[in-house]
Amino acid sequence: MSSAMVGAVQTPRGRARSLTGSGTMTGFLLSVRFILRRNWLRLALWAAVLAVMIPVVYDSQQQAFPTQAARDAYAQVANTPAVAAMTGLPYAAGSLGGILVIKIWMTLAVALSFASVFLVTRNGRADEETGRSELLKSSVMGRHAYSAANYVVAGALSIISGLLISLLCLSVRLPTAGSLLMGASIAGTGLAFVGLAAVCGQLSSTSRGTNSLGVGLIALFYFIRAGADLQSNGVDPAALSWFSPIGWAQNMRPFGQDTWWPLLALLALAVGGCVMALRIETNRDLGMGLLPERRGPARASAFLREPVGLALRLQRGSLLGWLVGAVVAGAFFGGVAQAMTNALDPSNALAKSFVGSSSSMLDGVLGIFALFNGLLAGAFAVQSLSTARSEEEAGRLEAQLAGALSRYTWLGAHVLVAAAGSGLMLLIGGYLAGASSNGAATGSAMAGASLAYWPAVLLMMGVLLFLNGFLPRFSVSLTWAVYGISVLVSMFGALFSLSEAAIAATPFGAVPRLPAENFMLLPLLVLSVLAVALAILGVWQFRRRDLASE
Repeated sequence: MSSAMVGAVQTPRGRARSLTGSGTMTGFLLSVRFILRRNWLRLALWAAVLAVMIPVVYDSQQQAFPTQAARDAYAQVANTPAVAAMTGLPYAAGSLGGILVIKIWMTLAVALSFASVFLVTRNGRADEETGRSELLKSSVMGRHAYSAANYVVAGALSIISGLLISLLCLSVRLPTAGSLLMGASIAGTGLAFVGLAAVCGQLSSTSRGTNSLGVGLIALFYFIRAGADLQSNGVDPAALSWFSPIGWAQNMRPFGQDTWWPLLALLALAVGGCVMALRIETNRDLGMGLLPERRGPARASAFLREPVGLALRLQRGSLLGWLVGAVVAGAFFGGVAQAMTNALDPSNALAKSFVGSSSSMLDGVLGIFALFNGLLAGAFAVQSLSTARSEEEAGRLEAQLAGALSRYTWLGAHVLVAAAGSGLMLLIGGYLAGASSNGAATGSAMAGASLAYWPAVLLMMGVLLFLNGFLPRFSVSLTWAVYGISVLVSMFGALFSLSEAAIAATPFGAVPRLPAENFMLLPLLVLSVLAVALAILGVWQFRRRDLASE
């Protein structure tokens, strides 16, 4: 036996070096390829959906505000506390580029932040939790290779999304400097949350805890930014804005002052977070987090021993966050209803698509806001019910079914939480939209208009249950694709010159847009019947098939 082999056997450290190579980054490129192979469809969908919103929204605002007078009127609407808190300061609301920033910048930046957190967790802490990381690192792979590859792939999603956004801004003939800065500011936000998510992955020992920390940071920084904008002096940001990465990116001000230097702070946070995460990874045990796990009670309460109680316990943080979102959205919609009505010209095509069959522009705007509440509740329902598939993928479902618990009862608990939670969101969001509308509508009327979308939400749940039964591995991705198509068609179908029949063929497009349109019971009954039929078929197949982990 050679002296090198003897040294490798004598100490664990020597053995580790002989297996993993000479550096901690051995196998980095192989890890990148592996992560891309597992996530290429998710990455492509995220980048495409984020980027395609630019021409869609820009086209809609060109039709809504065709003249400078119409844009100036919109600038007066945008210069309100409600708009500032929701979408940021309207520093260039009189220009097409500035209107685009108000309408879509915050949505894209926050959506990319969520994508960054979920992607880093999926390929980091989640893989470590399931034992996949340990299996990979047992071969010829450096200690930090897989984590670094995870951060690089997540960062690449932000960069590619930013480039696509800039290119599409240029394609609609927006100013070059503002277009480049639009993409850079959104990409910088995503990169900053890659760094934050990397640190969260080292703090928590579970993927659920990591996602909760990451989402909590997004919410915290969003509300810090909102508070700063409410305290601003006109369109000049308050000092509090610089305590939030979202505020840093927003202060780059594309199509306004076009300030580049905050991008350096975002990049520094991204790199610093990843470097700190790798440093922490050096000193902790595989599978453990820095934050100590809280010891639970020796015996579960009677509530937790019930399937519904356990499902609620697992989703309590997510449910609370979505309910807060419904409250904020409802108050925002009610606060701008009257002003938005005054800014829209009833003679242009986009405004007519808002009105529907009603002669009242105000009712049309309220109908759009009710649709927004329905789409928000639909997103919650899909996300909530997706946790059932996550439990199966992670292998935790098998342990739960080892006792007397049946598959029907277990799945029914998750269905109940998603259905009840979405219904509650619709009622709360609708009621607040009416109550805060300064007399434009009543709380009860808007609550009813929003609740009319519950059958469409249930249909989305039915689609997920059906796919979970017959195509479990692709069920979540395909359901989100169906949801996304329905959102685009129901919101922008008229701009794409789609017929009313084509729009009504989608779940959310089939619902009468109250109070702009007359109430019709038949579409709601059809949606409900389809939802029940798909759910029954999906649950029946789920009962028959083998459990399928990832």
